[in-house]
Amino acid sequence: MEEKILKSKDLVIESHDSIGECLNDGSDLITVDRKNSVPRGFVNIFEINENGKKNLISKSNLVVYTGREWLLSRAFNLKNVNISQDESEFLCWFGLGSGGAPIGDPLNPTAPTLLDTELSTPIMINASDASCGDWRTTPDTGYYKHPFDAVTFEQDVDNENSWIIVSLSALVGTDDANGFNLSEAGLYTALSDAGAYSGDFHLYARITFPTQVKTSARQILFLWYLYF
Repeated sequence: MEEKILKSKDLVIESHDSIGECLNDGSDLITVDRKNSVPRGFVNIFEINENGKKNLISKSNLVVYTGREWLLSRAFNLKNVNISQDESEFLCWFGLGSGGAPIGDPLNPTAPTLLDTELSTPIMINASDASCGDWRTTPDTGYYKHPFDAVTFEQDVDNENSWIIVSLSALVGTDDANGFNLSEAGLYTALSDAGAYSGDFHLYARITFPTQVKTSARQILFLWYLYF
């Protein structure tokens, strides 16, 4: 999909995540192309100002192996002793990072991989907002995870209006992540979405995008659609 970059004061990021399958039907065997049958992502980045929002970037994200392993454990409510995630975890946090694009080539992000278990360079989102989570003292003191503001179930008009879409929203406000060059974001599972929760956190999906400088003049809204 074509990528577009515009300039303004405020920024919005929207993501769509879908799933697809490739099945080859033999005489008594169906082979699934596993790499193409996982949940997939699509991201729109907007910039918001007093006149509304403008689309900046449109691109995909990736559901990583840790996310796929957790999803099976969660679906059956059974502990998989081979993974670190608890079957009771749920999607409830997102994080931001500055390691999604090379410093020398900030508009050319490096694609995420299925083996990613964390953002390349997580950044501190807020130093004092106790609704956030994952308090750390290094490299910067503050909270490194942001809660979702809303979760909404939606119908998929391309699939008989079935309720297989979930939209997530989270606002990164004027006091959040200032002074950082944002180029990656991730969704995380955890056992709690309570403010100041300390973890554990496990990466579900990651996206990288052309670097955006976050200042107090910008508000960033993530709208993240998950398709199943």
